Amino acid sequence: MDELRKATGNFLALRRIAVAGVARDGRNPANLIYRRLREKGYQVFAVNPHAEQVEGDPSYASVTRIPGGVEGVVIATPPSATPGVVEDCVEAGVGDVWIHRSLGTGSMAPEAVDLCRQAGVRVIAGACPMMFIEPVDLGHRCMRWVLGKAGKLPKSSECSHNS
Repeated sequence: MDELRKATGNFLALRRIAVAGVARDGRNPANLIYRRLREKGYQVFAVNPHAEQVEGDPSYASVTRIPGGVEGVVIATPPSATPGVVEDCVEAGVGDVWIHRSLGTGSMAPEAVDLCRQAGVRVIAGACPMMFIEPVDLGHRCMRWVLGKAGKLPKSSECSHNS
């Protein structure tokens, strides 16, 4: 858990973060993460190739189209879209990626994790940022505890971070 805490702490220390998978209807994990980051004062950018606006903000078709770029990206897309988002992150020079996962498979795609590692992109392969953005709500605190007890949180081999 120490490696995961260090990796999540480093990711959440970034200030310009994109969230890939934010939907127009607002009913998915990406939207929840997007809103929470925005509430906490991050410069946050929505990525959805099918929307010009989400959550009342501009939406970008790709990470590569965000003016001025971003430091990190939370990927909360279907797993089939995750490798393409990682490729965009690599092209855009993004240094940190968090691939969302909660109780199910989330956005996890092993090839996307491999792409991050091959490109030198720091990656958190699993968990939900909502489990670590303070103050953590009761639901996400319980989820973090349950996943931790079940051994379902990312292990040190599944996250990399700045030293």
